[in-house]
Amino acid sequence: MTSTPSKLDSLRQHTLIVADTGDIDAIRTLQPVDATTNPSLLLKAAQQPEYVHLLDQALEQASGSYQQIEEACDHFAVAVGREIVQLVPGRVSTEVDARLSFDRQATLDKAQRLIELYEAAGVTRDRVLIKIAATWEGIQAAAELERRGIQCNLTLLFSFAQAQACADAGVFLISPFVGRIYDWYKAQEGRDYQGADDPGVQSVSRIFRYYKQHMYATVVMGASFRNLGQIEALCGCDRLTISPALLQQLAAEPGPLAPAAQLSAQCDDSRQVLDEAAFRWAHNEDAMATEKLAEGIRAFAVDQRRLEQLLKERAGSAVV
Repeated sequence: MTSTPSKLDSLRQHTLIVADTGDIDAIRTLQPVDATTNPSLLLKAAQQPEYVHLLDQALEQASGSYQQIEEACDHFAVAVGREIVQLVPGRVSTEVDARLSFDRQATLDKAQRLIELYEAAGVTRDRVLIKIAATWEGIQAAAELERRGIQCNLTLLFSFAQAQACADAGVFLISPFVGRIYDWYKAQEGRDYQGADDPGVQSVSRIFRYYKQHMYATVVMGASFRNLGQIEALCGCDRLTISPALLQQLAAEPGPLAPAAQLSAQCDDSRQVLDEAAFRWAHNEDAMATEKLAEGIRAFAVDQRRLEQLLKERAGSAVV
């Protein structure tokens, strides 16, 4: 008798699975195609005993640099990424410091530096996606990086305006945040949402339809999931980046999954190219997106500073 495939097996038939973690053991066990990291995940990794040698290695590599701790953070991010690309057939996403989110040139410089460190470590740029917050400045930096042959993952994406601007900038991939949208509406309206009624699911579905209808090449990767229902409602999306805990739940539950009907529904949005003023106004009109983008940048900046403090303490240095 043939065993029933798990939901994870079924999902893999329709969607490329990405692990949303910097945990090497989880990646080794779950065998995703790609993996994504961010400052919060790197901070978590840095506090685990198995990563201590990478912290020390990063500090040694950065020793003598003018901004030692900042440079050590970059070396650590790349070291974790290098470990990951040895376990996945695809790519790892490494994030630019969130404190640069409103500085186009600084974002370009940091992205270029991360790619240089990867290449020095023997990882070619086609195995890396540079993650950048989807501010106007970040999107414009990503457009330039794409022209340089450095492909990008635009993150902290909550508004349709952000998705429109990213597509017109020609970025490789976007990560619209399902769970954080869900969180906002649940708190505002005092009710839970299920499946296709979930505002986060609806947001990603709308973006997906818009991209396909208007033949944009940018990949849509749903992110930040709170439950299996959200994942199942986006089966058939280009990619989904999922935490190890939810991947394990999907692997444990049997049952077939089919592409979600809302992903193939008619697109009602005409193509619109936004200049800076139009982008800022449209994004500003979305209270949820405005609040969640700012909140996300602040939270990643906090964890970046915590990682720097951890490295500073380990180095026994007064360098900031």
